Parts: sequence; structure tokens; C-alpha cells
Amino acid sequence: MSGIELIIVIIIFLFSVVFHEIAHGWVAFALGDSTAKRAGRLTLNPLKHLDPIGSVLLPGFLILMKLAGMGGFIFGWAKPVPINPYNFKDQKYGSAKVAVAGSAANFSLALIFGLALRFFPIIYSMPGVSLVFLYIVQINLILAVFNLLPIPPLDGSHILFTFLDKKALKLKMFLVQYGFFLLVFLIFFFFQYISLAVVWLMKLIIGIPL
Repeated sequence: MSGIELIIVIIIFLFSVVFHEIAHGWVAFALGDSTAKRAGRLTLNPLKHLDPIGSVLLPGFLILMKLAGMGGFIFGWAKPVPINPYNFKDQKYGSAKVAVAGSAANFSLALIFGLALRFFPIIYSMPGVSLVFLYIVQINLILAVFNLLPIPPLDGSHILFTFLDKKALKLKMFLVQYGFFLLVFLIFFFFQYISLAVVWLMKLIIGIPL
């Protein structure tokens, strides 16, 4: 990966995680909670959304690994937008709707740029443009898939908790208590399977034979 590619990846990553968080905030606002709006988090300014670990340290570490030929995908997260679920008009499914909005936003970006590559192959005649499009698709699919994993503090856990029966309280407590360790374990030992899912989705969207 060249220096220019690295800069492109960082810029795309930053704005993709920002878009992810803004989607959470806007859906929460639509459901009656203005906490994120009042906190000034419904903005494309990345400085308002950066998380020291998820937006800087982890992606930076993965980028260094990639440069050293030891890494594959780059991923991370932004600082969660502040949300008060007690303000939601939909108390039953409001949290799940807000949680799924982030990944839905990333899937949407991946679809828009991926389908553009699929139906307008002339883009490939512009190597710089096609490279940017490919990175947008890849990075947003990684964010979408990764954040849907049902492990706290990822969005998938909020979706899971919405539909869990009260009898599953012990499972919820276990996931909340050990979520961080489960996440680290998954990143180091099972991320290859997430990578395979992302590659499959990229081929499906862009139109490369599977």
C-alpha cells in the first residue's frame, strides 16, 4: 500500500465511521430523542466523533500491520453518539432501530459505490477513481458486518438485547460483563471469517463471479 493509498484509506475510514454514528443520531432524533442533536453530534466534522481507541489506536495498529504485510482489513469505530432511549416514541423496538441504523448506513454506501462499479464499468478506466470506490465498498462492508456482531459494545448487542426474552437475563449479563474479552478473542482468532463474508459481499455487489 502506497502513501497515497494509505491517506485515502484513512479519509474513507474516518468519514465512514462518522456516517455510521450520524445515522444512529438521526434515527434517534426521528424517534423523539434529541440528545445527539443537542450535543452537536449530528455533524460530518470527524473531530466530534473520534474515539481514541476505535478511531485512532486500533486502525493505526492495523494499518501498520498491513504495511508490514501481516494484516488484511482495517476496521474500528467512532465515539458512540449520546442517546436516551427513554425519549423514544417506540419503547419496544426503538433501541434496535437506532442500533441497526449505523450498519444500514454503511451498507447503503457500499451498495451505492459498488453498484456504480458494476453498472458503469467505465469507472475502471480511471484507476484513481475506481480505487477510491473499491475502498469505500470494502471499508463500509467491514464496518457494517463487524458492528452487527451481537457482542457488547457493538450495535448487534443492542439488537439482540431488544429481542431477548427476560429468561435470558443471565446471557445478557454474561455478554455485558465479558463483551470486551469476547470481542478481542474474536478479532484475533475469528476475524478471518468476517473477512471472508466481506469478500463474498463485495463480489456479490460489484458483480465479480463468486
